[in-house]
Amino acid sequence: MSTHPDVIHRLRSALQVACHPAADHLLVPLPDKGLAHDHVRLLGTGLLARIPKQSQLGLAAQDNLDYQRACFEHAAASGHTPALQGVLLPSEHLPRGALLVQAIEGRPARLPQDLPALATALAALHALPLPEASVRAPLLNASDPLQALMKEIDLQAGYLGAADVAGPVRTAIDRERQRLLQCLRGAARPERCLIAFDAHPGNFIVQPDGRAVLVDLEKCRYAHPGLDLAHATLYTSTTWDVDTHAVLAVDEAIDFYAVWARAVGPLAAGAQAWHVPLRRAMWLWSITWCAKWRALSSVSTEARADGEDWSGERSEAALVSHVRERVDHYLSSGVVDEVLGGFDALERGLLA
Repeated sequence: MSTHPDVIHRLRSALQVACHPAADHLLVPLPDKGLAHDHVRLLGTGLLARIPKQSQLGLAAQDNLDYQRACFEHAAASGHTPALQGVLLPSEHLPRGALLVQAIEGRPARLPQDLPALATALAALHALPLPEASVRAPLLNASDPLQALMKEIDLQAGYLGAADVAGPVRTAIDRERQRLLQCLRGAARPERCLIAFDAHPGNFIVQPDGRAVLVDLEKCRYAHPGLDLAHATLYTSTTWDVDTHAVLAVDEAIDFYAVWARAVGPLAAGAQAWHVPLRRAMWLWSITWCAKWRALSSVSTEARADGEDWSGERSEAALVSHVRERVDHYLSSGVVDEVLGGFDALERGLLA
């Protein structure tokens, strides 16, 4: 059943309490396409409300809002993200609060033709000057981002049993985890920068002039750019969103990396050798997230307004059905084998 009428009422009440000038404007919900937010257009204002359903980072309501606010603020100078225009604090009407951001006009990305625009947008984000460590908070800024990612993967892999993941798939995942552990034993690391950590094509809007804007910024962190490049082009990303569904050829992924390298500048040289290892790591994170979602999506939603909540009750039935179909597909043995084979083909292509 749609949650839209309730969302509209709660948002309007919050705007009225805040004496916001948009309180009397027509509020139009966007289709329910994400597991973490409801989105509502405030017609005639140029604003979009991002209303959290949960915190994917497991944060308390105010901390989650502060984190997402910082994502937009830290990424703003890239010129490829929406401008933050306001914040509605957590309240009885919106227990997790909301961000008011610039409403971006355009269309979903079309692959592969929009890949250069996506690569250029990510390059603009990655090329931002790295701020002093003291001002990177509250964004994640682990001393070793790759080690921190390994811990996230291991936590999510703890759901493989509850998710009833097939034996051959678990074996493949364990093999890739061992490969990543071997990589971690070395001292070398690529440079870090601001990354989106949620750069799948469905999170971009392409404007009429062809410029791509990354509109979902709730999981930004200071880590390695290859994670974003992988997330933008992995099979588990390009086939996730109905509106941007595409299966990329190896040559198309190689061209994407090349466009990014030309646009990002000096960062590219040190990133080259890490493209495939970080692609494998991002796939590991994604596939273990699939197991986690499968295990937790059938749990009843909690009344509290803090932390993670992957319950299917927080989203419309059509979205939950779509996610379930995608998760089952990605966790199937044949798809896992194809993805792993693609890593080897990409590595050969990048070295050619």
